[in-house]
Amino acid sequence: MNRVLSGMRPTGQLHIGHLYGAMANYVKLQEKYDSFFFIADLHALTTKYEHTEMIKQNRIEVMLDWLAAGIDPEKSTLFIQSKVPEHTYLHLLLSMIVPIPWVERNTTVKDMIRDLKLKENASYGLLGYPILMTSDIILYKANYVPVGKDQVHHLEIAREIVRRFNRFYGELFPEPQPLLTEYPAIPGIDGKKMSKSLDNDIKIADSEETTQKKIMRAITDPQKIRKNDPGHPEVCTVFKLHKVFSKGETDQIAKDCRAGILGCVACKKHLAENINKTLKPIRDRRKELANKQKEIEEIFEEGSKKARKVASETLKQTMEHMKID
Repeated sequence: MNRVLSGMRPTGQLHIGHLYGAMANYVKLQEKYDSFFFIADLHALTTKYEHTEMIKQNRIEVMLDWLAAGIDPEKSTLFIQSKVPEHTYLHLLLSMIVPIPWVERNTTVKDMIRDLKLKENASYGLLGYPILMTSDIILYKANYVPVGKDQVHHLEIAREIVRRFNRFYGELFPEPQPLLTEYPAIPGIDGKKMSKSLDNDIKIADSEETTQKKIMRAITDPQKIRKNDPGHPEVCTVFKLHKVFSKGETDQIAKDCRAGILGCVACKKHLAENINKTLKPIRDRRKELANKQKEIEEIFEEGSKKARKVASETLKQTMEHMKID
């Protein structure tokens, strides 16, 4: 069976962008592939190295969101990156063969440095994160990595590193292929890509009241000032979210908006209702799981042990191919 792998940084409670951009896809993939999903707590250090006090709690928040969304430990291997030290060992070996220009040209790193205003505080670890990412993937010889369309280029450096390793030391690692998600980018309430750091997100764990308040702040068509003004749903953030949460209704919503029948306030209220209705079973499950924290942590401990067995064998093969073991 082909293997799929993906990870998420533990930056706190997850939002609906994570849910539809990744987690809903994980639930589907675990039915078809040998699935490995991990909490990338080492990657969290690339931008938050001076504030590590919340990493453990944030790991638990991710665990709760994943399990509440339907990711099943009976079908998927769920683990924590830092509990499998082979990730860092392979990262070191790969870093020896990756040319500096490969990591310096990474536009994602440049964007992160700019958006997070890191400048001279950008770390060596941030610059080299694509190498650690490659280690994460090939340590399990993953055939596929689920990504959004805007993230396909992230995977290309991993493919380049695999080709370089295989050319130097012999065929060992498969080139990981992207599996595109249905919703590659969920907009935040400000129209930008949803992100906790931009404070434009709707969290899975938010209350219904909080969700409605956030949606009521969402930007809409700037040309639709009054209720009866004709709207342009194609430029409206609220309509983009309707496409996710109001399936079967979007044609009518767009028609009424363009005709000036549907005002922005009513449109937002309807969206909030649909979001809350969709998330209710997940939120209820999350509350139930929150009372079983010890059991939840044990699931990931066991998953980490299982992952390490696979990782250990791959690292052994890597050392043999490099003729240093």
